[in-house]
Amino acid sequence: MATRFSRLFRGLILSTVLAAATAPADDSFVLASTTSTQQSGLFGHILPLFTARTGIQVKVVALGTGQALDTGRRGDADALLVHDRPAEDKFVAEGWGVDRRDVMYNDFVLVGPKADPAKVRASGDVIDAFRRIAAAGAPFVSRGDKSGTNAAELRFWKIAGIDPKAHSGYKDAGTGMGPTLNMSAALGAYTLSDRGTWLNFRNRQDLEIVYAGDRRLFNPYGVMLVNPARHPHVKKDLAMKFIDWLTGTDGQAAIAGYKINGEQLFFPDAKREAKP
Repeated sequence: MATRFSRLFRGLILSTVLAAATAPADDSFVLASTTSTQQSGLFGHILPLFTARTGIQVKVVALGTGQALDTGRRGDADALLVHDRPAEDKFVAEGWGVDRRDVMYNDFVLVGPKADPAKVRASGDVIDAFRRIAAAGAPFVSRGDKSGTNAAELRFWKIAGIDPKAHSGYKDAGTGMGPTLNMSAALGAYTLSDRGTWLNFRNRQDLEIVYAGDRRLFNPYGVMLVNPARHPHVKKDLAMKFIDWLTGTDGQAAIAGYKINGEQLFFPDAKREAKP
């Protein structure tokens, strides 16, 4: 009886080992990225192309850039695709990320009601635009979520010499770009948006672009690997295949090929030698 039980037990163990050995590998990794890359529709366009080429699935966690960087610090992502260059450089300098590469760019735009009560369209530059909004007491909705867009907005208020929270019309949404635009549309308020999300946004109501074009509205995106020396469980090989693809010939072409109504949302900007 004992011998028979031992044979059954050994058989069960062997079956379990064989099943584990023959189970398909988890060919996926986690990419913490911005809401703009998700809500603009870019990932819906480029990620299926990457998966078709490599068989690797990308599990996207869409957050504000600050939250995405915090996710990387905790080791809860394998790679990051974000858009706040000063914060990215700090992340790498502190040893949390490695091999940061330029990927693409678009720009920020100020959107607001067509009537433009703050006369933002007449602004000489983006700082003048923010001063006009404050001087008019016009409503302004901030993302307030530590995103790259939020960081840029706060820099503009600071340069303008204005404490936005002292401005009675200032609303801190604490949400992603899409919900912030929805709130702005409902309130007839101004807000700062990345152009990609704005072009993909359908609930515009009375909103339109009222100011764009200042060089300070340039919005670059970078990709990097979460440092495996800090977090040994990082799926380096899978994540690096994506980074190489994204900054190589195929990935850059995929970015350039994403358009809405014929308008390109992001412009490829990889500086390294193109890789297949």
